[in-house]
Amino acid sequence: MNGLGDQIVLIIRRLRCEHCRRIHHELPDILVPYKRHSRKSIEAVIAGDTALTVTADESTLGRWRSWFSEMYYHFLGCLASIATLLGNQSVKESSCLSQSALTRIWDYVGNATGWLARVVRSVANTNCWVHTRSAFPS
Repeated sequence: MNGLGDQIVLIIRRLRCEHCRRIHHELPDILVPYKRHSRKSIEAVIAGDTALTVTADESTLGRWRSWFSEMYYHFLGCLASIATLLGNQSVKESSCLSQSALTRIWDYVGNATGWLARVVRSVANTNCWVHTRSAFPS
């Protein structure tokens, strides 16, 4: 759903990797895996945007905040690892430890609109996304 509560229908491309022969889904930047609302809405709630125009109940907004709080250290660790692999400095001064969780993530991806999409893309494309769905063969 978008920020106004309108349902959006997307066609997700399925691609087979020539190397691993597995099927992968190409997600657009407007999505966060396993979330029903748009990335823009979730991003606004997490960042505490005062011009919030998200049509979701308070319990949903609380779940988004809780989800980000639970995933924060994972995201930060993934971003630090990616920065190290790319040869960027990932170890910040100890004074950065007093920064908010969001500010520390913004050190890696910036705080411009779309920061959550940059986090999701980086973490998902390095196969570090924590899957919340499981299938068990019976």
